[in-house]
Amino acid sequence: MNPQDELDALVKLFPNEQRLFERAEHVSSATTPEPYKSLLAHYHHMTISMEEYHKSSVDVIVLDQRLDENVYSRKILLVKTGTEQVVQFGIVRFNFDYVTQAVKDEILAGQIPLGRVLINHNVLRHVDLGAVLRITAGPGLAKVMHIEPGQVTYGRLATIFCNQQPAIDLLEVSAPLL
Repeated sequence: MNPQDELDALVKLFPNEQRLFERAEHVSSATTPEPYKSLLAHYHHMTISMEEYHKSSVDVIVLDQRLDENVYSRKILLVKTGTEQVVQFGIVRFNFDYVTQAVKDEILAGQIPLGRVLINHNVLRHVDLGAVLRITAGPGLAKVMHIEPGQVTYGRLATIFCNQQPAIDLLEVSAPLL
């Protein structure tokens, strides 16, 4: 996977008049500063990582979505439960061919974070970390995350294998933590 190509493909799913990123560069996990390294450079669901780091459950807010045959894409925020505090921005592309109808229905309902749905349904899954990204927020990301344009944060590209098939491509961007 070429990180820039994958990032571009995910971002292009939801064209926006305001650029999401001023800059996004691939960085090695080894040089990623803490707490971002612990939060992003692993093979677990970000839902769980965000909940542990922020010591709170998280809710999903679906900003935009589309369904092209059996491929569902959505742009989301994760917020601390009961607040408007954004902890993560994400774009997901999910091939529903590899999950049950019940999982598909729950994802389409948009009420529960993706990772939690997969865990609740005991979907056999493996998260493959593709790349860690150092991201400088553009006006689009700044607006949805309630941060300043030009603020630096980190994110990751990953693929989730469901039942041993590459079912989900992800861009997950942490809210700035430093």
